[in-house]
Amino acid sequence: MATLGTPTATAAVINKHNFSFRKKFGQNFLVDMNMLEKIISSAEVTKEDCVLEIGPGIGTMTQYLAERAGKVVVVEIDSDLIPILNDTLGEYDNVSIINADILKVDLHALVEEYNGGRPIKVVANLPYYITTPIIMGLLEKKVPLKSITIMVQKEVADRMQVGPGSKDYGALSLAVQYYAKPEVVAVVPPECFMPRPKVDSSVICLSLYEEPPVSVKDPEYMFRLIRASFNQRRKTLSNGLCNDGALSLTREKVTGALREMGLSETIRGEVLTLEQFARLADLLM
Repeated sequence: MATLGTPTATAAVINKHNFSFRKKFGQNFLVDMNMLEKIISSAEVTKEDCVLEIGPGIGTMTQYLAERAGKVVVVEIDSDLIPILNDTLGEYDNVSIINADILKVDLHALVEEYNGGRPIKVVANLPYYITTPIIMGLLEKKVPLKSITIMVQKEVADRMQVGPGSKDYGALSLAVQYYAKPEVVAVVPPECFMPRPKVDSSVICLSLYEEPPVSVKDPEYMFRLIRASFNQRRKTLSNGLCNDGALSLTREKVTGALREMGLSETIRGEVLTLEQFARLADLLM
């Protein structure tokens, strides 16, 4: 039975093991049982699921996941937390603990080993300092996934779901929306964590598409264009693309493509939709 999920229980485990929080790993442990239930319910975890949890901390959410899922695999970078996880998760025979940097883990091999290559679910309270690299790694490497349900900094969750024209709209918005349908299911205040972060957090669910919502000849090339267009947000789209030497695009080619799309030569990238970026990529290849 899950015994963690409150400030008292978390403090007891930390004191028992003389654990010290390490700022470089962005450690903020969730201490709100209602929010834990909200996250797992939103992920629709069942006994049919193999779940990957990134950054389990002392195993608080892991206990709840282990009671709902068929298999739980946790990846924790902090070696000081491994003895604690072995303690708090000792009674669960469906949990595997991996001490590693998630950015260096072969996730395809992990899915093959623990779930026979079938799609898994990711459920995690992500460290804020590497949220975007983790999300993009999961999506761009085409890891077999059913869904991603994660706690992230609120402003990052906002960026994932906004559309063109917003100040939060950017490369992350377009990348997430190409691969998945994002939905914020809860806003989480600082008092739900130990220690308390200085910002609000959000729980966001990314439901992976079987097929992307737009058709493009070369998705990788499209995202190179997208990144170049947002590297200098205040510049026009044509300036941003032409200033990126790796793309080797002439102004004539870029403005010609924009004219063919019926767009102004002075348009900024922040107002283009995903569909328009896909069309532009096909014209510029």
